[in-house]
Amino acid sequence: MSSAPNVNIAERSLIKLLVETLLGLPDVLAELDMPKFDTHSGNRFDNQINLQIGSKSYSLIIEAKKTVFPRDAHQALWQLREPGRSQHTGQTEAEMIPLLVAESISPGAKDLLREERVGYFDSGGSLFLPAHGTYIFIDKPAPKSITNAIRSLFSGRRVQVLHAMLAHHQEWLSIKKLAELAMVSPATTSQVMTELERFEWITSRGQGPKKERQLSEPAKLLDSWVGQVAKIPTPKSRRFYVPVMKTEDLVELVAKTFDDHEVEYAISYEAAAQRYTPFLSSVSQVRCRSLVSHASESVISALGARIVNEGANLQITEAESLGDFLFRERIAGIWLDSPIQVYIDLLRGEGRAKDMAEHLRKERIGF
Repeated sequence: MSSAPNVNIAERSLIKLLVETLLGLPDVLAELDMPKFDTHSGNRFDNQINLQIGSKSYSLIIEAKKTVFPRDAHQALWQLREPGRSQHTGQTEAEMIPLLVAESISPGAKDLLREERVGYFDSGGSLFLPAHGTYIFIDKPAPKSITNAIRSLFSGRRVQVLHAMLAHHQEWLSIKKLAELAMVSPATTSQVMTELERFEWITSRGQGPKKERQLSEPAKLLDSWVGQVAKIPTPKSRRFYVPVMKTEDLVELVAKTFDDHEVEYAISYEAAAQRYTPFLSSVSQVRCRSLVSHASESVISALGARIVNEGANLQITEAESLGDFLFRERIAGIWLDSPIQVYIDLLRGEGRAKDMAEHLRKERIGF
């Protein structure tokens, strides 16, 4: 097999892995050929693989990338489409199949490539190969580089920017305005916008300091956040029992006591969802988040709450910063976590919490 001078070592290793994967399939022969120059488009392709599946012959025209997000996939499509016609290789006519090869390809980029019927292969072993008379689809977990990129997007203060985008998804926002809403630096906000552009979840207008963004795919962003929920450590919380108190009365008492002691708080989970969009006939527990301080300990004391392992009717989660209270809403004198945060919290819950989450998303969040 000949190696291409314009392909680096990492890409050659990836293409070698592709050939090995193809050879591992039944009734398949694959051989790496020298890169070809397409006289029609003027493109030089990174590599070509001569492929035989049963009695059918194909030429895989390879476009190699390092990492592919939806935006990158769009840019690569036109490079791959020009050679997508038949050509003669020796005495045998072989169908030419465009194939994007990369160390990592995001789930959204894979969806796009499958919709456009363009093949792909990544270092995790995922392979999509559409052709006349042949259809190969191997779906494996995403490589660490993609999973790490997605995980980092939903970590630290970056989440506050995402939260702001979801809460204001119908608005056009500048970096400065978005940074103010998210309570983070413009630099952090700009980094997040770069990532969202790669996923093609936002649209832009204007130039320079006047450039504004709008979240065009709020459902995809929220779904991706949901996908990270199980991987994000559950915040520390304490369970209490407040004696002789109906849940609805307890919500009001907790809110009033926090307000009286001037301590920031927000009710979440079922108790908050019930006030946004009633779903259950009753709620057995009040859960809220609050900053830990001497004042918050005074709230617990004023409530007459005692720590318990079982039978708790009040659970307080430790907030890390004021950013944890972003976009909370005051309804009937009670601070409720934002619908987005309540939705995320409910997905960590038990019982019918997940059903309640879907009801909240449909009726209140709307995407």
